[in-house]
Amino acid sequence: MKFEDLLLEIGGFGRFQILILFILCIPRINLPMHFLLHNFLAATPSHHCAIPHQEAFVNLTMEEVLLISIPREPDGTFRSCEMFSQPQFHLLLNSSLQPENNSIIQHCQHGWVYDHSQFTSTISTQWDLVCEQRGLNQASATFFFIGVTMGAVVFGYLSDRFGRKAMLLLSLVCSVVFGMLSAASVSYSMLAITRTLTGVALSGVSLIVLPLGMEWVDIQHRTFSGILTSIFWSIGNMLLAMVAYWVREWHWLLVAVTGPCLLSVVCLWWVPESARWLIANGKVKQAHRHLLRCARMNGRKDFAVSPEVRNWRSRHALRRMATDKKPGESYSYISLFRTPVLRKISLCSGAVWFGVAFSYYGMSMNLTGFGLNMYLSQFVFGIIEIPAKMVMYVVVNRVGRRQSQAWALILTGLCIGANVIIPKPFTSLRSVVAVMGKGFSEAAFTTVFLYTSELYPTVLRQNGMGYNSFVARLGGALAPLVFLLDEVWRSLPEVTYCGVAVCCGSVAFLLPETLNVRLPEGIEDIE
Repeated sequence: MKFEDLLLEIGGFGRFQILILFILCIPRINLPMHFLLHNFLAATPSHHCAIPHQEAFVNLTMEEVLLISIPREPDGTFRSCEMFSQPQFHLLLNSSLQPENNSIIQHCQHGWVYDHSQFTSTISTQWDLVCEQRGLNQASATFFFIGVTMGAVVFGYLSDRFGRKAMLLLSLVCSVVFGMLSAASVSYSMLAITRTLTGVALSGVSLIVLPLGMEWVDIQHRTFSGILTSIFWSIGNMLLAMVAYWVREWHWLLVAVTGPCLLSVVCLWWVPESARWLIANGKVKQAHRHLLRCARMNGRKDFAVSPEVRNWRSRHALRRMATDKKPGESYSYISLFRTPVLRKISLCSGAVWFGVAFSYYGMSMNLTGFGLNMYLSQFVFGIIEIPAKMVMYVVVNRVGRRQSQAWALILTGLCIGANVIIPKPFTSLRSVVAVMGKGFSEAAFTTVFLYTSELYPTVLRQNGMGYNSFVARLGGALAPLVFLLDEVWRSLPEVTYCGVAVCCGSVAFLLPETLNVRLPEGIEDIE
């Protein structure tokens, strides 16, 4: 008898499961507030070279000083990274006569002056991460996602080895510690290190929350629980826009988005360990205690006296019921590639995860590229995700996981590609296409979490999620660096995001369908 049969007897989706899901949704809100924080933490306001004071400037206005000190772009704006080696006083008579001699133009020599009307301070203004140092600004997001990548490997293994709840608690506590240290950073190096460690810690939260909730839910409500949990990511998206709007100083912004992790630590007290994991690891007494609690909360008081259940209380019988795992047998990431079907699943799902994360963060970190205010863009991108998830709840149950995953990612790429073709002056049309693309992107992300957790057996589920999360975070780490390709060709970043999304979406057609299929317990269920 399988674990799903036991769930039906104790209540596969009652008050117990609803309580667990809502508690696990609290840390889920916190994730996008850190994962997308780079948009505001490292925002670069308009800036120009600092001009040292000279006696000749006494009777000039600031606009006139800039006019004779800084060359202009073809559209009339002042250049951000260059200045004249000597003041060009003749420009006061005719400002349209821009010097054609590049020898009198040099890089900024005395630092930069920033527009503080939108941001009190960011890490860009704090450490002058502009012009030649622009790469370090984008790298701050990459450092965070490198941490998330490492954390996926670490927590994927540890949560299968030591349990879901213990590792979730550890990741939340570490998130608070390293998040606060990031806020106290006194140098770029310190910030890079602490943000990397914050990424490692938050990866555990991202990796464990969904499987822990789903392992308590029956087949019929698996999709609903996955969609419900992911909706709270969108709520966190919108909250980030509001928090960033009110907190314009980067130190306090980090404090504001890290503080809620403390609430998650407290609430985790009421969440039990996964009974599936306990049974798979021979911890029968603990599993039975949690199952009894579940039965009582769900109004199934006759569960404890069922003769069949009394037989299940045997450690050997429960272990056989859950996984048929051989004594002493252990699993690792290598196990994902040992058997043919599991190997194909791992390779294809890894490609899909890379494409999903690469395109999602590529869109999410380009808030100013679609003609909207960045706070409004962040908020709208969060709102559009909710109806996208609602639609996917229906689609994945009607069309199936495989088709939904593939087409959501392909349509994401096509929307990104469409904005390469649409002229810049058509800001309204570009905004609509971008919002549609963000909706498809979130639909792809929502589906891939649900889909992947159904593809792997219980004994390897967290290893599988850890491996896929590792690949996805590689995509997330590369996504902000792709923006630097605009120096080669202005549209090259968007073309790259488009191509990767379409190719990886096509790979999803090679995966097996899991609609209305029981969660596999052992590798033999897959093969």
